[in-house]
Amino acid sequence: GSVGEPINPAAWEWYHRVIGKGRCPIVDTWWQTETGGMLIAPMPGAVPLKPGSGTLPMPGVLAEVVDLAGNPAAPDQEGFLIIKRPWPGMMRTIWGDPERYAAQYWGRLPGVYFTGDAARQDADGYFWVLGRVDDVMNVSGHRLSTMEVESALVRHPSVAEAAVVGKPHEVTGQAVCAFVTLKAGQDDHKGLGEELRRWVAHEIGAFARPEEIRFTEALPKTRSGKIMRRL
Repeated sequence: GSVGEPINPAAWEWYHRVIGKGRCPIVDTWWQTETGGMLIAPMPGAVPLKPGSGTLPMPGVLAEVVDLAGNPAAPDQEGFLIIKRPWPGMMRTIWGDPERYAAQYWGRLPGVYFTGDAARQDADGYFWVLGRVDDVMNVSGHRLSTMEVESALVRHPSVAEAAVVGKPHEVTGQAVCAFVTLKAGQDDHKGLGEELRRWVAHEIGAFARPEEIRFTEALPKTRSGKIMRRL
């Protein structure tokens, strides 16, 4: 199973093929410490899997993707992941600061739990969590998740891991900056940066083309394995 950040489809396929020998399902889940348990996760054997998707809400959980006004987002339109009604395991308050709890989790869109995560829901109703709202960049008017660019980069045969951040840009608002670690034996950086820029533009679109690519031996991570994009 996968917890923390969504597992990228390339890693999903590798684990399924190499570790699971094509038999074991890779279960991608979505939950938060605040939710007290998994809220979006497939039931193995009952829900068809899609690499990179947490699939469907657990029974009794009413999840939805909405826009800034709280209106349901169209299929495959990026928006904000919300939970429409309380559930048994949810956090009840923040110790000593109930006002902050109400404002942060229930005040952004009154009457629903605001997760702080960006997501989209496809035509089959499957949820695709894109990361924290703060991890969604605005590049020339396009909303672009850091995870989407990272997943495109790791699909390149030379790339082991990638971390993407947005940096201020006077023309586009934000520009894409990528930190990349290469697979063993891939030591020649010459020309690879430009190749990766073209790769991302082909995989996503020209607007997602990284302005800067930095090669590094390792990426900083939390104890749970999440990439630390802010240091």
